[in-house]
Amino acid sequence: QAEAGVEDSAARLAEDIRAKSKGTSDPVLREAAAAAAGPAVTWLGERHGLPFELVDGFVYPGHTARRMHAMPERTGRALIDRLRTAAEGAGVMILTHAKAHTLYVEDGRAVAVGLTRPDGEEVVGCRVLVVATNGYGGNKAFVARYIPSLVDAVWFGHDGNDGLALLWGEALGADLAHLSGHQGHGAVAHPHGILITWATNSAGGFQVNGEGVRFHDETAGYSEAGAQVMAQPDGLAWSVFDGRIADIARQFEDFRHAEDVGAVLAADTPEALAERFGLPTAAFAATIEETRRLAEAGETDGFGRTWSTPPLEAPFMAVKVTAALFHTQGGLRTDAHARVLKGGAPLPNILAAGGAAVGVSGPDASGYLSGNGLLTAVAMGRTAGESAKRMVKGDRLD
Repeated sequence: QAEAGVEDSAARLAEDIRAKSKGTSDPVLREAAAAAAGPAVTWLGERHGLPFELVDGFVYPGHTARRMHAMPERTGRALIDRLRTAAEGAGVMILTHAKAHTLYVEDGRAVAVGLTRPDGEEVVGCRVLVVATNGYGGNKAFVARYIPSLVDAVWFGHDGNDGLALLWGEALGADLAHLSGHQGHGAVAHPHGILITWATNSAGGFQVNGEGVRFHDETAGYSEAGAQVMAQPDGLAWSVFDGRIADIARQFEDFRHAEDVGAVLAADTPEALAERFGLPTAAFAATIEETRRLAEAGETDGFGRTWSTPPLEAPFMAVKVTAALFHTQGGLRTDAHARVLKGGAPLPNILAAGGAAVGVSGPDASGYLSGNGLLTAVAMGRTAGESAKRMVKGDRLD
C-alpha cells in the first residue's frame, strides 16, 4: 500500500467493517482482526516468502481504500499452495486424510481429538487446541436452517465444512453467534462453475435477469447479491460489462479461464449480445441505454446505486451466472486472543479461528465486507497460533 501511495490504517479498516455490518459485528473482534491484518500479511511476506500484491484497478464494495492483497494469480488455490509450502518449510507436520470427529474434554479442558485415517482410528493428545475446521456450508441441513435463501444455490466451498465446530461448541455449551451470517456471491459462471470477479460490476457493469432488466444495486456487495440472483427466474442472471472492464478483470486467473472456455461472450452492439444469450433484445438494449444515461449524468437510480463510472462502450460483453454460497460467517464466539468463550469467559485451552469462529460480518450477508473471511482466517489464525504458543509456555494472555 505504501509503495502504491495508498493511505490506510487499522482503525480505518475497522470502521469499514463496522459500517458494512451496520454495527452488528463484535467490536472487540473487529478491532483485534483489523489490528492483526497488516502484521500478518507482512509476516507471511517477509518471513515465509508469500509474494503478496495489492489488487489494483478498482475498490471493492464497502472499502474506503485499496487494501486487498493477493497472490499474483489472484486465486485461493495459489494462496493455499503457498501457505502449505510455507508450513512444510517451517517443519509443521500436516496429517492428510485425517478426519476429526471427537473432542475429548476433561474438567473443561481439551485433552485430545479423535481422528479417522485410512488405516484406522487415532487419538491425538493436546495441551492447547485450535479449532480450525471451518464452517457449515457443506451441511445442507444447517444451511436450510440458518441460510434458507441459499439452500439451493451452488455450494462453492469444500464439503469438509460440515459444521463440526458448531457441534463441538453446542456440546461444550460454548457461546455461538451470528449463525445466519455468510458470504454469498452473485456471479459464478453457469454452467461452468467459475467465479467471475465482482469488478465486472463495481467497475461500471451491472446485472440483468432473463427479462433483460436490472434487479438490484450491484455496488452494494457481491455477498448480498447471492440472494438477489437466487430470487430471479431459475436463479440465473447475466453480468454485463465492456472491454475496458474486462481488461481490469483479466488480472484474475479465474476470469481468464472463463474467457478461455467460452463463458464470456462479446458483441459490437447490445442487440447482438442479447441474441447470443437468448435475452429479449429490446429490453436488454433499453437497459444498456438507461445505464448510459445514468452514468453520463452521474445520477442515483431506483435501486440506490450512484453511477460514477464511464458508460459501457463496444465491445459489449456478458457472462451467464448463478448464485453461490462461499462460506459461513457464524460460529464459536472468541475474544481478542481467539479464545473460545462460554458465558462470556474464555475456556481454559480451546481457541478458534477462521470459519469455525464467528466472523466480523454480523448476522446477515449484507454485512460481509470483501475479504472478511480471509481476514479472520489469516489474521485471527495467526493470533490463535501466537496465543497457543503463549498458553503452552504458561504465559498469561490478559
